[in-house]
Amino acid sequence: MSATIIRGTINVKRKLTILGATLPIILIADVITKRWAVEALLGASRPDFMGGAVPLTLAYNRGAAFGISIGDNPRLFFIPVALLALGLMVALIIRAHDRDHLRLISLALVISGALGNLIDRVRWDQGVVDFIGPIPLGFMNWPIFNIADMAISCGAVLLAVSFWLEDRALKRAEGDKRADAPAEVMTGPEPTES
Repeated sequence: MSATIIRGTINVKRKLTILGATLPIILIADVITKRWAVEALLGASRPDFMGGAVPLTLAYNRGAAFGISIGDNPRLFFIPVALLALGLMVALIIRAHDRDHLRLISLALVISGALGNLIDRVRWDQGVVDFIGPIPLGFMNWPIFNIADMAISCGAVLLAVSFWLEDRALKRAEGDKRADAPAEVMTGPEPTES
């Protein structure tokens, strides 16, 4: 019984270590860069960043990703949805294997980014502060985003890869079990010669 408790404690410690290392870095970077953007970019000409390859433009996003609008008061929609999503991510962290570092890091990134954007939605009605972009891609402009959005996007991609790798491993293990299983013996009436 005590070995199970110790193993469970190690599980929680690893998960908390990954979340505890990721969350403050993303949140602090997000809050500081958003504060800087509001102070430096409000009414100012766009600063030249990375030789102009990445324009900086202050924008307040009251909608969903990429500025998708949802009614007149989106806070009433997005705050509960964000809290629900955070609950789901925490449940996934709890269920994740403590050695599945890819899944744990991806979930920590998504949680950190979701909290960063949730802070903006709770603290004021203007919306989420976005400031990186728009980035011209030739055929379209990539929408304006922020550090939290980058964490969510990277985390979501890594989470998808983690689920894909898990699915692939399960299929491989299932195939190995079938290969190791004894061959089925046919039973029934003996064949007759005609």
